[in-house]
Amino acid sequence: MIVIIDFGMGNLGSIKNMLEKIGTKVIISSKSKDIEKADKLILPGVGAFDNAMNNLQKLNLIPILNKKVLEDKIPILGICLGMQLLMEKSEEGKLKGLRWIKGEVIKFKFKGNSLKTPHMGWNTLKILDKKSLFANNSKEVRFYFVHSYHVVCKNKENILATTNYGYDFTSAVHKGNIYGTQFHPEKSHKFGLKLLKNFIEL
Repeated sequence: MIVIIDFGMGNLGSIKNMLEKIGTKVIISSKSKDIEKADKLILPGVGAFDNAMNNLQKLNLIPILNKKVLEDKIPILGICLGMQLLMEKSEEGKLKGLRWIKGEVIKFKFKGNSLKTPHMGWNTLKILDKKSLFANNSKEVRFYFVHSYHVVCKNKENILATTNYGYDFTSAVHKGNIYGTQFHPEKSHKFGLKLLKNFIEL
C-alpha cells in the first residue's frame, strides 16, 4: 500500500488519481498508524518551507517518517516542496528540513533579471541515472514545473537529474530508498505516469 502524506500542503487528489490509473492501492492520510503500514510513501508539497515543516511537527509525523524511511528503509518520493523538505535547510525559511539528504534549498538567481520566477511550465531533463525512476523512458522526457526555489546537493552522487532554467539545477534526487522530484509527475501526463509506475515497481 502507498500512503500519500497529508500535511495540508499538496496536490493530493491528482497524485492519488494517477496512482490508481496504474492500478495500485493508495490512500491519503495524516495518521501515523496508516504510515506505519505503508510499503511506500509519497511526500507532496506546495507552498512555503517553514509552513510545511511546522505542519509536519504539529501532526507529530516526523518521528514515524524517520522510522519508516531511515530504519525500515521503505521507498519515499518527495514531490516539489516535498523534495525540498528532504534537505537540511532552505533560504525560504528558518526551520531545519528533514535532513535525509545533505544539501540546501536556494532561490533562483539570474543576472540582469533575464528570467522570471517561478520557473513554470514544461521542461526537459538531463538524466544522470537511467535506472530506478527513469528506467525504460523515452530519449527525451518532459515534466511540468512550478517553483521559485531549487535544491543544491552537497554530494553529486545524490543528483538523479538536472534541468536548465538560466543555469543547470537539480531536478531529481536519490539517496538509497529516498527519491525526490522538483517537477510534478501528477501534472506531466505520460512521462509522469511512467515515473510513478517505476516508483511503484522499485
